[in-house]
Amino acid sequence: MKNYIIKKINSKKLCISVIGLGYVGLPLSLLISKKNRVIGIDIDKKKINYLNSNKSYIDRIENKKVQNFNKKNIFSTDFSKIFDSDFIIICVPTPLKKNQSPDLSFIKNAVLKIKPYLKKGQTIILESTSYPGTTYDHIVQILNRDFIVGKEIFVGFSSERIDPGRNDNKIQTIPKVVSGYSKPCLEIISKFYQRYFIKIFKADSLLIAEFSKLLENVYRSVNISFVNEMKIIADKMGIDVFKIIEAANTKPYGFIRFWPGPGIGGHCIPVDPLFLNFAAKKFGFESKFVKLSADINFKTIKFVEEKITSFLKKNDIKFHLAKILLLGLAYKKNIDDCRESASIKLFEHLSKKQIKKIKFYDPYFKKNNVPKKINLLNKLTSKNLLEFDLVVLVTDHDSFDYKFINKHAKKIIDCRGRFSLSDKVIRG
Repeated sequence: MKNYIIKKINSKKLCISVIGLGYVGLPLSLLISKKNRVIGIDIDKKKINYLNSNKSYIDRIENKKVQNFNKKNIFSTDFSKIFDSDFIIICVPTPLKKNQSPDLSFIKNAVLKIKPYLKKGQTIILESTSYPGTTYDHIVQILNRDFIVGKEIFVGFSSERIDPGRNDNKIQTIPKVVSGYSKPCLEIISKFYQRYFIKIFKADSLLIAEFSKLLENVYRSVNISFVNEMKIIADKMGIDVFKIIEAANTKPYGFIRFWPGPGIGGHCIPVDPLFLNFAAKKFGFESKFVKLSADINFKTIKFVEEKITSFLKKNDIKFHLAKILLLGLAYKKNIDDCRESASIKLFEHLSKKQIKKIKFYDPYFKKNNVPKKINLLNKLTSKNLLEFDLVVLVTDHDSFDYKFINKHAKKIIDCRGRFSLSDKVIRG
């Protein structure tokens, strides 16, 4: 069976189903479709209808790419279409529950939906991030009831490593970490991904591959939290932390630059450390670094909140009358994704202080694709900038006209170091 599948991979006559067409699944579908037939599947009918009308709901993906995909491939809500697929890649969300434990309902649901249509010779790959052991617990064990995994059907895990907003790294240029339940699984999966990615790293086990993804993001979380704490200390000393980092970054070794901000956002960095802690607790251990990073992240949001409230108090501006503009809704610059956004968290904190007149401006969003509670400006003008008592730079999109904002805003709290310090600009 293994040799047959590898022969089919080499023949280039493959059909691949991608389950979940979000920020991971859609780019992956488009990449694979350049060389093989793809069936993109999602339970969201509105999303499928949108894609079938040749439109992209992700800003960095052009409508033309979706249009080209639709010429030879399909988007559907029908899971029965996976029957003809050689490879099935699961890219569904893995959020957190209220108790901070992983919500695996999307993975479980995806497996249940594909299971009736599986057959011998197919390969199932999980790309959704979760705790080490997820692939075995929720895919291998379930499929083993009807198939011999590793002989009749093949299973593996490969972490997605997309970095939204970066134009210097195309998806296919990022080294792809792959793993398999068994050696035949690994051989098949590594051969498969070699068709689309320039460099492949073969992990020795599912657990190593799953853990490596968490390690990547815990590393970033800890370091971002660390530099955010340094920002708070520097502020108390009256020192510009961004100038400190510039100086430290001149060292040619032993120092990796991280920039501070108003907190940590996105789906991965705030969430993945908690996945790791969840797994660690099963072995009677809790990561102090993970807990500390989460605490500092909360303190960083509070730090910006206090900067805002302090300014209002010093200028005798009553909270309920204050007009504040938050620049940036996305969780990081140059993207259209507001999941776990520091900007929204800050908005929620300020709202609890009875600061109600809060508006946002973010060129990557339109009024029809933001949460209902968000009041979004269509554009920035000299007139509407002057209406606000305070402008807070939360997300530093490169497309912002910083000179224009600096010229027309009354006062600015800069959380990203994009403005030079002056009587008008406060570091936040």
